[in-house]
Amino acid sequence: MKFLDVTTDYAFKRVFGSENSKPVLKAFLNAILEYEGEHAIADLDIVDPYQVPAIEGMKDTFVDVKAVLANGKHIIVEMQVLNVPGFEQRVLYNAAKAYAQQLTKGDDYTLLRPVVALTLTDFDMFPDHAGYLSRFKVMETQRLTTYTGDLELVFAELPKFTKPIEALTTATDRWLYFVKHAGSLKMVPEALRQEPGLATAFDMAMESALSPEELEQQHKRFDFIRLQRGSMAKATADGLAKGRAEGRAEGRAEGRAEGRAEGLRDALLALLDHGMDEREARHLLGMERSGAR
Repeated sequence: MKFLDVTTDYAFKRVFGSENSKPVLKAFLNAILEYEGEHAIADLDIVDPYQVPAIEGMKDTFVDVKAVLANGKHIIVEMQVLNVPGFEQRVLYNAAKAYAQQLTKGDDYTLLRPVVALTLTDFDMFPDHAGYLSRFKVMETQRLTTYTGDLELVFAELPKFTKPIEALTTATDRWLYFVKHAGSLKMVPEALRQEPGLATAFDMAMESALSPEELEQQHKRFDFIRLQRGSMAKATADGLAKGRAEGRAEGRAEGRAEGRAEGLRDALLALLDHGMDEREARHLLGMERSGAR
C-alpha cells in the first residue's frame, strides 16, 4: 500500500478539494482551526471543486482550496512548498480579495462575511517562533483588542511539527501528521484510524486509486518541486557567497536578491521545459505578483 505525498499541489487538491472531499475537508478544518462544539463546521460547499484533469502540459495545478461554510464564512486553504519572494504578501492579498469580492456594486457592507486564510507551509515561515501554528487578526497594538474578526490568517509550519506517532494526542496532531507523512507511509497507522475523516483521506490518497496518467502526473509534480528547491538553494547560496565576497552590506543584500531571482528563473525555465503553461508556472512560484522576471 502506498500513498501520495499530500504536500504536493496535485495530491493536496485531490484529497481536500475534489467533488468527494466535503467530509474530509470539514473534518480537517475543524481540527486545524480548532472549531469545536457550537463552533464546529456543520456543512460547507467547496467552491469550484477540483476535477482530476486529463492533463496535458501540467494544466490546472493551482493549489488553493476554497470553501464557504453554512454560516457564510469563507475559507481559503493553501499548501505551499517553496518560500518564494512575495509569498507573505500573496497570502494577505488572496484573503483580502476573497473578502472584497463578496460584494458587487451597490451591495451593503453588512453583507460581508469573515474570511479565514489557512496556509500550510513545508518551510519555516516564522523562524523566530517555535510553535507550528500561528494565528493573525487585525488588532489594536496597545490594548490588543480585535478591530474585527472578519479577516484571519492561520499558518501551520510542517517542519516544526515533529511529534512522533505515539505522541499524537489531538485531532490537530493527527491531521498534520497525515499531511506531512502520508507519502512515506505503507499502511494507515492504528493511531489515525479512528479520527473522523482520516480514513477517507487515506483512501483518496492511495496511489492505487490513480490511473497511470494521474500517477505519472503526481510523480512529475514531486520531481518539479525537488528541482525547484535545488535550483533556488544553489542560486541563493551562490548569491550569498558573492555578497560576502564583496564585503559590503550593499553587496550582501544584492547577492541575496540576485541569488533568489536566479533560482526562480531556473525553476521557471525547468517548468516550461516540461510543458507547463507559463502563467501557471509563475503562479506556482509566486512570480506573478513579486515582480520577478
